[in-house]
Amino acid sequence: MSVTHQWKTDSGIPEFPCGFQMWLSVNLRKGELPDSWEESWRKEELLHDNREKECYNIAGADFESAKHEKNDERLICRTTHSIKIMEDGDNGLNYEWIAPCHFGLEAVCKKEILDLGYSIISVEDGRVVFSGDEGAACRANMFLRTAERVLLKAAEFTAETFDELFEKTKAVAWEDYIPADGKFWVTKASSIKSKLFSPSDIQSIMKKAMVERLKSVYRVSWFPETGASYPLRVFLMKDRVTVGLDTSGDSLHKRGYRKLTAKAPITETLAAALLMLTPWNRDRILVDPFCGSGTFPIEAAMMAANMAPGMNRSFLAEKWTNLIPKKLWYEAADEAADLVDDTAEVDIQGFDIDGEIVRAARENAREAGVDHMIHFQQRPVSQLSHPKKYGFLVMNPPYGERIEEKENLPDLYRTIGERFAALDSWSCYMITSYEDAERYFGRKADKNRKIYNGMMKTYFYQFMGPKPPKRKRPEEREETV
Repeated sequence: MSVTHQWKTDSGIPEFPCGFQMWLSVNLRKGELPDSWEESWRKEELLHDNREKECYNIAGADFESAKHEKNDERLICRTTHSIKIMEDGDNGLNYEWIAPCHFGLEAVCKKEILDLGYSIISVEDGRVVFSGDEGAACRANMFLRTAERVLLKAAEFTAETFDELFEKTKAVAWEDYIPADGKFWVTKASSIKSKLFSPSDIQSIMKKAMVERLKSVYRVSWFPETGASYPLRVFLMKDRVTVGLDTSGDSLHKRGYRKLTAKAPITETLAAALLMLTPWNRDRILVDPFCGSGTFPIEAAMMAANMAPGMNRSFLAEKWTNLIPKKLWYEAADEAADLVDDTAEVDIQGFDIDGEIVRAARENAREAGVDHMIHFQQRPVSQLSHPKKYGFLVMNPPYGERIEEKENLPDLYRTIGERFAALDSWSCYMITSYEDAERYFGRKADKNRKIYNGMMKTYFYQFMGPKPPKRKRPEEREETV
């Protein structure tokens, strides 16, 4: 796939015209562009946000010569997205990307992807497939709070025998993704309702097929595999094989802030998704009475500060310079940094009965850069209280995995229900696998959502409180005075 128009800086490095609207706007006001450009600009109302492509079409090939005549480097200034006008479509060099997520939370992940501006191709059990250019890998890894990782979809085909799996894997143009020195392997294979069900055999056969393909393309007998890593993840569902290259490396739940963990912690991706299922926003109180290592409060604070979850970590595909230009990773990081506002006044609290765990939660919050936004305190759930109205309890209480713990669950959940009832006009959101949770809580949940936390089936109980009254606008307050 070739580029219709490619731009170069004075150093000869290929670049695309970023911030094109800004450049056109400035030079139109200075009167340094042809009248025809200004006429087209006004006619098409190209000052509207996100209209870079229309600007590019109006300028056409003449823009290249205009740039060199004026030697105006503002053409290459940074914005959130680089403009890429390709021969194969309006959206540039599009790939299909796969965002695996927790079962039962696909709709939350889908909304996040749509909010980033990408088109959804399909929503399946435990994953969302979407389209986007190379930069989608950078922005999805950086900004998605609920996805487990981001995969570049390399192939999809049907295979009912190992011979068929070998031949169809070999037919994939792996050279489009993996360079001659690339390190590649099938890191994980899963199979559901398929004739091929042995993960180790699937991994071995696909690796051999890839080697055979690349040996013939690169005309080598062996691979040094000294370059960047390109791990594959393979899913078989009803004999349909989907192959994805893992751009993330470590799972995206590893934000980089949790150095210390509590027993049975909830993952960051699951905590973020559950928070997104609630109406909570940074203007409302949030309390986690079983905060453990602080995941719910920290994720809430990061949302309140508009802090991207990937800001404190790296991603495997940063080394895929054959596929993703390095500058796209820099742009995603710059975009994330520009959006942060950690000065927001919030009321987020985390309690736990274990003092050591509370200290660990504080340290994790400090690593995340949100320790000033959260109040942690050693306090048992029996002492839970708050003087204000319309707050949220969000919690991951003990499930009773061990027999001796299970005996204490009725009293624990009864206490949770009593303390919740004592709060004025609050809502409660609770994830647990304890099947008698509602019985001892003392109230039937308004909503109940089944969610798989790993292989464990859990329920997200939602006990809705009343909405706070709408705040009067300044002009309305003046009238009443």
